[in-house]
Amino acid sequence: MTEQQSQQIQIKASDEKLKGEYSNMMQILHTKEEFVLDFLNVFPPTGTLNSRVILSPGHFKRMIKAMGENLQKYETMHGKIEEAEAPKSSIGFQA
Repeated sequence: MTEQQSQQIQIKASDEKLKGEYSNMMQILHTKEEFVLDFLNVFPPTGTLNSRVILSPGHFKRMIKAMGENLQKYETMHGKIEEAEAPKSSIGFQA
């Protein structure tokens, strides 16, 4: 292993960040240079933006791959997840 490969990175996180945020909806926007993921908490007639994550296209693609691999591992251990129905009413934007 090279020195760079064995280097450990220590991540700092506040207690508030470690609590996490619940999201029941996500909106994805993109330009040529970036993908924008808006994580929302929607309870009609209102909603709030909980978090916005901006990613490069290359990192977005790696993230999708990692999420797919983890979904497969989860379903192997716990059984197939049934997909939730899409919301039936429009809340001011379309996916």
